[in-house]
Amino acid sequence: MSMTSPAFSWHHLGDWNFGILPSLLLVGATVAYVMGVTRTPSWPRTRLGWFFGGVLTTFVATQSVIGSFDMSYFSIHMIQHLMLIMVAAPFFALSAPSDLVRTAGPEPLRRLLDSRVADVLFHPLTGFVVYLVLIPLTHLTGLTNVMMTHPWVHHAEQIGFLISGYLFFRVAFGRESGRTLHPGLRLVYVMAAVPVDTFTGLALVMSTHQPIPSYAQMAPTGTSAAWQLGNVHLGGAIMWIGGDALMLLACIPIVLIWVRWETLRTKELDAELDALGL
Repeated sequence: MSMTSPAFSWHHLGDWNFGILPSLLLVGATVAYVMGVTRTPSWPRTRLGWFFGGVLTTFVATQSVIGSFDMSYFSIHMIQHLMLIMVAAPFFALSAPSDLVRTAGPEPLRRLLDSRVADVLFHPLTGFVVYLVLIPLTHLTGLTNVMMTHPWVHHAEQIGFLISGYLFFRVAFGRESGRTLHPGLRLVYVMAAVPVDTFTGLALVMSTHQPIPSYAQMAPTGTSAAWQLGNVHLGGAIMWIGGDALMLLACIPIVLIWVRWETLRTKELDAELDALGL
């Protein structure tokens, strides 16, 4: 697949890249979530806000000017990836969609959440391994080359980022019910994933030749091979620095949750000791 693309300029900031299927998926997910909330009067409205934040971030990442240039500028492509897996996905994790399904979802979905398949899917190790594999797989292998020339592969990749990010951050935040980790271990869980982003970003930054041969077909018209390699280097720097920064930012609420948990646990232990007269 060969195509030409104009060079980005600031007047493109108002461009939109509306897609029927992505828009329908976002609208459908929003309607389903809101319907679940209306059936659950006690559902925290903050979770609804997190869900809207996830939808808005996904919409901007895929349908705005970012989506218009994500196939021609590898650096913009990487910004989109970070928005999906490290911003939108954590927002969705904080909105606790599986708990809402358990409370107000249809019976078949509730049975599915109680199945062995769901136990494996929501296991903390699954979220970590999927993240550990997906990031280098989609940026450092031949899959990257295929994605740059096949939009449907790119769209599948975007969905994969949302799913993997959700599975990872639902464990990190411990917001949903089910198997979870000690609040202190959640911090270790997140920090253990940071080297994945660092390694992937540095591998791209240190490339001495074009790691994505098909990028020459997708890059803006008139750009040189040196410019294209430089843009891949920029994308790698965004993954390295931006990814690590977002991971560290995610650690802030995790630390706060840990401190709150320890405070409550200390009060409970003091109350038990007082009851025993110790």
